[in-house]
Amino acid sequence: MKDNNNSKIILALLAGAAVGIAIGYFLNSDKKDELLNDLKEGASKFKDDLAEQFEKGKSIFEDLKNPTEEA
Repeated sequence: MKDNNNSKIILALLAGAAVGIAIGYFLNSDKKDELLNDLKEGASKFKDDLAEQFEKGKSIFEDLKNPTEEA
């Protein structure tokens, strides 16, 4: 059991190091501005999608809270 935990820790450290190296490579490359713009666009789209889903959920909650009498 302890070997399994050690393996997970080592794997997590290696994955973190790989991500760090990749980020460092891209930030020092000529494509830094393109990468940052892509990240900003993705974050903005995620924020807009999240707000839209929140409004849909809020609407559904209100409909369940105050059902209309159509019957």
